[in-house]
Amino acid sequence: MTTTAPRDEQLWSRCDGCASLLYRKRLRRNLDVCPECGSHTRLDAPDRVAQLVDPDSFTPLPDRAVRVDPIDFVDAVPYPHRLGAARAGTGLDEAVLCGTARLGGHPVALAVMDFRFLGGSLGCAVGELITRTAERALADGCPLVLVTASGGARMQEGALSLMQMATVSQALAGLREAGLLTVSVVTDPTYGGVAASFATNTDVVLAESGARLGFAGPRVIRQVTGAALPEGFQTAEYLLRHGQVDMVVPRHALRGRLTALLAAADAGRRPPSPRPAPSPPPRPAATAPRDAWETVRVARHPGRPTTLDYLETAFDGFVELHGDRLGADCPAIVGGIARLDGRPVMVIGHQKGHTTAELVARNFGMASPAGHRKALRLARLAARLGLPVVTLVDTPGADPGVTAEQQGQAAAIAENILALSVLPTPVVAVVTGEGGSGGALALAVADRVLMLEHAVYSVISPEGCAAILWPDSSAAPQAARALRLTGADLCRLGVVDELVPEPYPAAHGDPVGAAELLGRAVAANLAPLLAVPPATLVRRRRQRFRRFGAARSTATPPVDGRAEVA
Repeated sequence: MTTTAPRDEQLWSRCDGCASLLYRKRLRRNLDVCPECGSHTRLDAPDRVAQLVDPDSFTPLPDRAVRVDPIDFVDAVPYPHRLGAARAGTGLDEAVLCGTARLGGHPVALAVMDFRFLGGSLGCAVGELITRTAERALADGCPLVLVTASGGARMQEGALSLMQMATVSQALAGLREAGLLTVSVVTDPTYGGVAASFATNTDVVLAESGARLGFAGPRVIRQVTGAALPEGFQTAEYLLRHGQVDMVVPRHALRGRLTALLAAADAGRRPPSPRPAPSPPPRPAATAPRDAWETVRVARHPGRPTTLDYLETAFDGFVELHGDRLGADCPAIVGGIARLDGRPVMVIGHQKGHTTAELVARNFGMASPAGHRKALRLARLAARLGLPVVTLVDTPGADPGVTAEQQGQAAAIAENILALSVLPTPVVAVVTGEGGSGGALALAVADRVLMLEHAVYSVISPEGCAAILWPDSSAAPQAARALRLTGADLCRLGVVDELVPEPYPAAHGDPVGAAELLGRAVAANLAPLLAVPPATLVRRRRQRFRRFGAARSTATPPVDGRAEVA
């Protein structure tokens, strides 16, 4: 916002986004967000603290940071003079305000940067204060929340300012090792050394609407490369599409999003409270088994509930987390924190859609390498926070495209399978529709593998199998029967532990009823796993998959010995 008088004297402000003239008190009531266009004003650190934390709960950390001029830097004026002017102009001792507080009733350690103070630059004192805040979080066993606003490292302190990137990151590593949640709230602007260290290496990265984040600023990029920059380059919304942040949150929703994350982290650190075991879903009345090919067609029905449908109905309070942090956010994989039977869980699943437009936008639920990396990132985050993982599998298979191959599809699937094999937290997988090949297994290495009554799970699609082993793909129905891909078949083979009943005639006929049955089945299977020590969980999971050896095989190999192409 453009202003022409000190804030305590002015009555009006003009919005930089839409040029509207706004009554200052109305703007303040709207959290300094323009009610006309939604443009977010840059906030001072004290104002930010007041907006985020519970009233009267913030306690500043003792100011023991050394005020230094380590290299006797002088440009137009000596560095100490610049520090003095910044302190006089902001009322702060440094470019960060640190302390402890309660946020939504949850204790946190909090560090909030202030761009007014030398552009929020990262110097020795700032790095020391943020490091001490992280150490306080570790000592108190509470999460750390960082609010960033910075132009980068402080040039006036030379290489010592550069070292702060490593110093603060090292402190965050200690919190990660202790299983304590770290969250950064990226505000406008966040660049340079702050962006390339603690702003982006926390467990969860939230970006305030309209915030800009990057290592090099747009002007530098243009000067060095001479390239024209894409529309919206380095904005929060651009970064979300490119997998760099978990979510973009408008200012009025920040406190609620943080509270949800803190609540999940708090619950994950507490031992599971004794409660009656959830009742399993009722067994369906005996019906004639469907033909395997008919089951395939039902599993592919466009009205069948998707992962997002189940998250809306079987789970509560879903907070979606985005991106692989390497450059993409695969729409075929969705994941985030939700509650099941009152317990926080990490839910990860394939997402197809119902309409043609949705299916195309989600790549028909076929995950790219970025999707598998996103799933793996969320699974590992769940393990650090002590949250169980629930995966919902519904994919024809992994993305078979050229780009996916160039980006290492095989290695991405392999890494997921390996990591889930040793993940030290309970994992329950449910095949809800199609379980296609390695793309399905990448989310289905679990302690308990469930399958909806009319789902399928196979090494290859019937069409693909027929094309390889029969004269042509018209033999797909015959291949479906030969592959033993129905739930009843796979329970007999021991691949699946339990069948989850579906409403008549199938899940697409009663999505709400199907969601209730799925939720009850997952909760009932998850409950006994919560009390199992992590080492025992991993050992049993490995034993579970070890039993699928040649000595137990009941399948007859192809007569010509050819392997399938999955």
